Amino acid sequence: MFPILETERIRLREIKNEDANRIFSYFSSDEVTRFYGQDSFQKIEDAENLIELFHKNYSEKRGIRWGIECKKTNELIGTIGFHLWSPRHKRAEIGYDLHPDNWGYGYAQEVVAEILSYGFKVMELTRIGAVVFLENDASNKLLLKLGFEREGILKSYMYQDGVAYDTYIYSLIRNNYL
Repeated sequence: MFPILETERIRLREIKNEDANRIFSYFSSDEVTRFYGQDSFQKIEDAENLIELFHKNYSEKRGIRWGIECKKTNELIGTIGFHLWSPRHKRAEIGYDLHPDNWGYGYAQEVVAEILSYGFKVMELTRIGAVVFLENDASNKLLLKLGFEREGILKSYMYQDGVAYDTYIYSLIRNNYL
């Protein structure tokens, strides 16, 4: 059964096919995808394919992605989860996105902290990593605030709109978190 997590303001739940329109509404925005390493969505099928990929990764134990639902409105405001999950090596990478209408309210910090706890305590991860564009000031500040260590720079690691970008590589080790 897919785990449901809750914080004071947020419910983290399974992403459903009915969420396709909402996901499309922000993944079609260049403002959202500019630091995502993928092109903005052009059609609703792009969102449907992403939801299918999330389900496949979960069923194959390669990742888990929650929908970020605001308890006050019951509206999906983003997604968060782990990808590149290796149960054998007890590691995964974190990724998240929020609809621009919900930026600046502390939601990202709230949900990242919640799944870090889940990753270390329930998934028994030893290492949680993150790869972030150098230019993504909000995510870089958030990860450092939550205790991630900046390990270095990956040169020309991600492409966005046909341009190679350098990224920071971060890690949070279980012993440094608990």
